[in-house]
Amino acid sequence: MKQIRLTDNTISLKNINSLINWLKKNPRLTKGDLTLKFEKIFSKWIKRKYSIFVNSGSSANLLIAQGLLEAKILKNNTVIAPAVSWVTTVTPFVQMGYKVKLCDCNNSDLGLDVDHLETLCKKYKPSLLILVHVLGHANNMKLIKKICSKYKVKIIEDTCEALGSTYGNKNLGTLGLASSFSFYYGHHISTIEGGMLTLDNKKLYNVLLSIRSHGWGRDLDKKERTRLEKKFNIDKVRSLYTFYYSGFNLRPTDLNAFLGIQQMKILSKKIKVRFRNFKVYLKNLSNLWSQKSNTKIVSNFGYAIMIKNRKELFDYLRKNKIETRPLICGNMGQQPFWLKKFKKPNLPNAEKIHKYGLYLPNHENLSEKQVRFICDKVKSKALPFKFT
Repeated sequence: MKQIRLTDNTISLKNINSLINWLKKNPRLTKGDLTLKFEKIFSKWIKRKYSIFVNSGSSANLLIAQGLLEAKILKNNTVIAPAVSWVTTVTPFVQMGYKVKLCDCNNSDLGLDVDHLETLCKKYKPSLLILVHVLGHANNMKLIKKICSKYKVKIIEDTCEALGSTYGNKNLGTLGLASSFSFYYGHHISTIEGGMLTLDNKKLYNVLLSIRSHGWGRDLDKKERTRLEKKFNIDKVRSLYTFYYSGFNLRPTDLNAFLGIQQMKILSKKIKVRFRNFKVYLKNLSNLWSQKSNTKIVSNFGYAIMIKNRKELFDYLRKNKIETRPLICGNMGQQPFWLKKFKKPNLPNAEKIHKYGLYLPNHENLSEKQVRFICDKVKSKALPFKFT
C-alpha cells in the first residue's frame, strides 16, 4: 500500500507548468507587482482591508510583534500566548522583549481555557492576547472577546492552521487586530515558503510595510511617506534610503506570489476536502476523544486524538504506512527553549496534550477511503484517553 502522508504537497503539476511558462518570459522575480496582486486577492477573499505577503508564517508573527512595539498602540508589553501552539507563535514575542504568560488549553476545541485566561488577565493586566485556532477549530470567541473587552486586551490571531475555517459568518483571521497565515508545504495553500499578515488598521499597516523591508519608507502609501519626509526633513535624494523603523528583510518574491495566485483559484475546493475528511474522522472515531468547536466550517489541518498508548499507536500506524505526529508542539511550557529562560508553568490540560496528544493526516489529496482505512487501524490499537 502507498504511504499515507501526514501532509502533502499542495502545489500541483499544473501550477509548476504554469510557473515554468511564466519563468520563460524572463519576468521580475523579486518582490514586485505580483506580490501586490496576490495581497489584493487575499484581502478580498479573507475580507480584510490590508494584507502583507512575507516569506513565512513565522515572519508574519515576528512582523506583528515588532510592529506593535513600533506603532506604540499597546498599553504595556505583557502578552498572553497559548500553551498549545507553534514555537514561532510564542518566540517572536519573547525575542522582542515582551513579558509572555502561557495560557492553558481547554479539553474541547483545544483553544484557550477561558477560566485560566481571566485569571491571567486579573493578575498580569496584559495588553495583548495571541489566539491559535488549533487545527482549524475556532476558540470560544464569545467568552474570549467578553474577557478581553473587560480587561482592555487587544487580540491577534495565529491562523496558520485555519485558513478557510469560519466562525459564524466570518473567516478566522478577521476577529482581531491582526492575523497571520502560513503558506508552507502541506498547509492549505503553498507558495513554497511564504506567509500572509492581514489587518484593517491603516496606521499599523504602514508601520508593518516599512518593517517588512528594512524599515524604509519606499513601500508606504504616498500620504504617509510624505508625512514622514516632512517630519524628519528628508529630501528626495535621501528618501529611498531613509529608515524610519527598526526593520527586517521579510520580503517574499514574485515567484512565491505567482504560485499563491494560482493556489487561490482552487482554495475553496481544498477547504471542502479537508472539511469532508474531518467529518469522516469524527463519525468513525466516535469511541475516542475528538476535538469539537462552534466552528461553522472546519478547514481541518489535521485530526486530533488523545490516546493512552501513544508510542505504541505511533509505531503501529507507521508499520501500516500511515504518518502521524505529536499534537502540534505539545505544551510550550515544556519545550527546552522555554525552560532555559522561565520556570515550568502549571498547565494541566496542555500537559495532557504533551503526553497523550496525536494528530492524524488530513490534506486535499487524502480520499475518504484512506480516511476510513486510517480510522480502522486506529480503532484496532488505540487505548482511549478520557480528556476531562
